[in-house]
Amino acid sequence: MGRFDGKVAVITGGNSGIGKATAIQFAQEGAKVVVAARREDEGNAVVDAIKSSGGEAIFTSVDVSSSEEVQRMVAQSVEAFGGIDYAFNNAGMVGTHFASIDQYDETHWQRVMEVNVTGVFLCMKYQIPEILKRGGGAIVNMASVSGLRGSRGGAAVYATSKHAVIGLTKSAALECAQKNIRINSVCPAVIDTPMAQGALMSDDEMKKQVIAMHPIGRIGEPEEVASPVLWLCSDEASFVTGHQMVIDGGLMA
Repeated sequence: MGRFDGKVAVITGGNSGIGKATAIQFAQEGAKVVVAARREDEGNAVVDAIKSSGGEAIFTSVDVSSSEEVQRMVAQSVEAFGGIDYAFNNAGMVGTHFASIDQYDETHWQRVMEVNVTGVFLCMKYQIPEILKRGGGAIVNMASVSGLRGSRGGAAVYATSKHAVIGLTKSAALECAQKNIRINSVCPAVIDTPMAQGALMSDDEMKKQVIAMHPIGRIGEPEEVASPVLWLCSDEASFVTGHQMVIDGGLMA
């Protein structure tokens, strides 16, 4: 018996990195999984991996900054599996533009905020009514240690967006506290994902510097974030809501 037998979990950004690891772990624990992402080939590969291990999963294409696409994602989840019990709103972007605030490109700023903040808002807006129909459940939003401190690396927009996710998560948690929906966020440091490799570790020297930031002596693995996400969704975390769980190898210490 898995912790999530008969339950339905929606994971945005579920085609790679932390989202992929979380989708696979949910399936291993008995959940029916909706892998939602933009890149179809990668998403279908995750679905195939889940099915080959005996699990149930579907892929749905979504740009979380689009209300219409998020509504379609939710509708497809309900159509396929009958409802939604859990959601991991993981989709996000760092971007490739790094500059001081006075030099920052406004179009890029807007895009990061649309994906990282508006995307989380839209997902919760349409997930919460479906979770209520099931009698309750849990949502976890992807924040970051960058949401707990400022940024000196020309990435003010990323830090700003993740601060906003934490505030949005706390507000949603309070709204849903008596509706049997727990809402939390996770705040990882640098995790070994394609996004981090491209943005923060493009050469050996940069990678050494990034590793040195973490007192534990290494960066994290996607599975080391996925497991806390599942715990936050499980009955074991039944008294936890409005929390930002730091997963950082000691960086914030």
